[in-house]
Amino acid sequence: MHQENIIRALKGGDRRSIGRSNQVVALVRQTPTLFPALIDCMYHEDELVRMRAADAAEKLTLTNPEWLRPFKGQLLKLATETMQQELRWHLAQLLPRLELSKKDRARVVAIFRRYLEDHSQIVKTFTMQGLADLTRQDPSLMNLVRPLLASLTKTGSASMKSRGRRLLAKLRVERVSSSPEAST
Repeated sequence: MHQENIIRALKGGDRRSIGRSNQVVALVRQTPTLFPALIDCMYHEDELVRMRAADAAEKLTLTNPEWLRPFKGQLLKLATETMQQELRWHLAQLLPRLELSKKDRARVVAIFRRYLEDHSQIVKTFTMQGLADLTRQDPSLMNLVRPLLASLTKTGSASMKSRGRRLLAKLRVERVSSSPEAST
């Protein structure tokens, strides 16, 4: 199966459906050389193909984050440019899986700050998760992320409040377990 077959599998239906993206996940998991074609589908003219390709890429890189490495520049550019909410919420999950330089992390934080202004509550919720995930790569971001999450937890939608409470609790546990006092 090449890119045209992946595209056919991702087309059709409506935005409320992931279509046959799970079939694409199984196929790419079996034949990882197809992963670049899947990434290319995130630029397809059909918004359903784009969103389902992003969904499949997110699912695949949960266990294979290294697959994203060759696409870092592409994904950062896409995250900066896209206005499609489904791409944004998947990119909020994907970007923290990249090995990011300090400059790249600052760029991702800036992208995520814009995502927090999106009209979609799902984009905002996944962006909160993405910000928390970034603190694992760079604990110094904690001073920025924790107050931001605390504010969003007070003012956001029900899903944002729920996710925020869980993230803040997890960040507290991670901070305590990584503090010098915890190892004495």
